[in-house]
Amino acid sequence: MVAPTPYSLIATDLDGTLLRADDSVSERSLAALARAARAGARHLVVTGRPAPRVRALLADLGCTGLAVCGQGAQVYDAGAHRLLWSVTLDRDLAETALGKIEAEVGQVYAAVDQDGVDGLTLIEPGYRMPHPALPALRVGRRDDLWCAPISKVLLRHHTLSDDELAATARAVVGSLATVTMSGPGTVELQPCGVTKATGLALAADRLGLSPERAVAFGDMPNDVPMFDWAAHGVAMADAHPELKTVADEITSSNEDDGVAVVLERLFG
Repeated sequence: MVAPTPYSLIATDLDGTLLRADDSVSERSLAALARAARAGARHLVVTGRPAPRVRALLADLGCTGLAVCGQGAQVYDAGAHRLLWSVTLDRDLAETALGKIEAEVGQVYAAVDQDGVDGLTLIEPGYRMPHPALPALRVGRRDDLWCAPISKVLLRHHTLSDDELAATARAVVGSLATVTMSGPGTVELQPCGVTKATGLALAADRLGLSPERAVAFGDMPNDVPMFDWAAHGVAMADAHPELKTVADEITSSNEDDGVAVVLERLFG
C-alpha cells in the first residue's frame, strides 16, 4: 500500500520525544499515530533503551511489529518476543575504552545493558541511574559488569557535564566503540559503527520501506544519525542544540505533544 502522504515510515525516539516525563504516551499522540497507520504509514520506535526495558511500552502502544532498541544494536520483534538482529560490544574493548577515558578525566561510574530479550541492566558502585524508574541490578565491583555479553556501556562522571564527558570519550576511544549521548546523565559506548541509523535501516529494509519516505522524531545527539538517514528530521522544542542544528523542523516539546502536532499536519 502506498501512503497518501510523502511519508510511509514514522520513526520516533521514546524518552524526551514520544514519552512524557512519567513514561506515558498521551491520548493525542496515540490518536495521531493511529491516524497515520490508517493512512498506510508504519511506526517504528527507535530507542536507546534495550529490548527488555521497552517491552511494556510497546504493549501500551499496541506495537506487535518491529522496534529498534539499544541505540540501534537490536532489532526486536515485539509480537514474537525475539531479537531479529543484535550486535554486542566486545567486553575487552569496553574495558580498554573505559581505561582510556579514566586516564583523561579520572574515575567514571559505569553500567551495562546485557544483550538478549531478557538481559539485565547492571550498575557498579557509585553509578546512579538517570531514569530511576528503569530496573537495574547493583553489582559489587566493575569486573562483575562483564559476566555476560553486553550491548552497551553507560557512563557518568561526578563533575563533568554530559557534553564534556562525551567529547573527551570521543577523542580518546577512537575505533574501540561508538560514543553517544542519549539523555541527561546518559553517555554511552556502543559497538563501533552502530547507531540508531544502522538499526533503523535494517528494520526499514525488512519492511520494504525507504529513507526517502521516512520522517524521524528525536531530542538528543544520538538521534543525529537517524535524522541524517531519514528524509525529514523533527526535533523537539527542548532538544539538544546539536540535534536542532541538523533538524529540518522543530516542533513543540514532548510534554506538549510535539510528535502529534506534526503528524496531525502530515496525516490530517
